[in-house]
Amino acid sequence: MEKSRMEGDFRALNTYTIPDRYPIPRIHETLTPFSQAKFITAMDALKGSHHNVLTDNTKKLLRIIVYCGIFEYLRMSFGIKNAPSHYQSMLDTIFPEELSEGWLIIYIDDIVICSETWDSHLSKLERVLQEIVQVNMKISLKKCLFA
Repeated sequence: MEKSRMEGDFRALNTYTIPDRYPIPRIHETLTPFSQAKFITAMDALKGSHHNVLTDNTKKLLRIIVYCGIFEYLRMSFGIKNAPSHYQSMLDTIFPEELSEGWLIIYIDDIVICSETWDSHLSKLERVLQEIVQVNMKISLKKCLFA
């Protein structure tokens, strides 16, 4: 049985939303570490935007009215204009050293580790997984590729 989820239509709100200028990486720039990599692990953050806790003011803006009542999101929902850039910013903040060392790629909710040797790959993977556990992030195992 498929799980159902309630989603709002935020198109009207998005027209009034001031765009977040945090840069999403350009795909051709993020591919550079792959050129020397012999080992690659790709992980997908489960429901990425749901990791962002909302402020009280934002909760009020994201209310959904349905036949049985009014509901507020507690965490960022899909369809919000600034959700991707906000999430990118959050992950970049969690992994600053790894990103600056050039072996970690983050593209919104995708986390990719690139390595030239198996030993270094295992070390990097352990480092990233420890950080993921520390910030209570969930990973979609069925979307992961460990190599």
